[in-house]
Amino acid sequence: MAVHPSAVVDPKARIAESTEIGPFCVIADDVEIGAGTRLMAHVFIEGPTAIGEDNTFYPYSTVGVAPQDLKYAGERSRTRIGNRNRIREFVSIHRGTQGGGMVTSIGDDNLLMAYVHVAHDVRIGDHTVIGNNVGFAGHVVVDDWAWLGAFSGVHQFCRIGRHAIVGAGSIVTQDVLPFSSTVSPRELKVFGANANGLQRRGYDAGTIAALHKAFRLLTRSGLNTSQAVERSRAEVAQTPEVEELLGFIEHSERGFVK
Repeated sequence: MAVHPSAVVDPKARIAESTEIGPFCVIADDVEIGAGTRLMAHVFIEGPTAIGEDNTFYPYSTVGVAPQDLKYAGERSRTRIGNRNRIREFVSIHRGTQGGGMVTSIGDDNLLMAYVHVAHDVRIGDHTVIGNNVGFAGHVVVDDWAWLGAFSGVHQFCRIGRHAIVGAGSIVTQDVLPFSSTVSPRELKVFGANANGLQRRGYDAGTIAALHKAFRLLTRSGLNTSQAVERSRAEVAQTPEVEELLGFIEHSERGFVK
């Protein structure tokens, strides 16, 4: 290992030989770090935490520390981070709690920009981009390929669907539909399908058109949600993406943004 002399590494930590640990990093016991991961400087990691391969942690990020939850009673909860993530400056990631499954998890190939806060029991999938100063309250789920603009805040227990894009400064208090482009200048509203993002990721015109039609029925038809879902099943091409959208609505526990 390349360990700077000023770093403090607990001898019980399990760290791959190709890990790079920069100046003034602190690695506590019960931390596992995979091959090729780099801690640039002033990174603090507390366990139990498992970190995969080829991640980069920028200065002053903190991982696995106790949650800011008054119900937390010191239970041995965990933090789990996958591979090839970029964790930028001053990001804070808190471990799970007894009431939320005992684990906070981040998947693969994510970018968490500066000052992002990942609270207890949050689950982030793969290929997400989380803008500067985004705050996730506890128990939030972020599905694959979601993008969240800077300074957005997400209420606890909300879910952000796959391929959704949330505009900067949005306050998210309900679930955000998959494939949607959602913004809240003052009130969070759906403006339609995330067409540009879906095109970049290889979705064909027919799939995007079907999603557009489903969103129009949901948000502009004057129908209630049950009626709009029924009409969508009857009138919209039942692509896997449309079915995922309608299934997301039917299983939403907090309601969703329209």
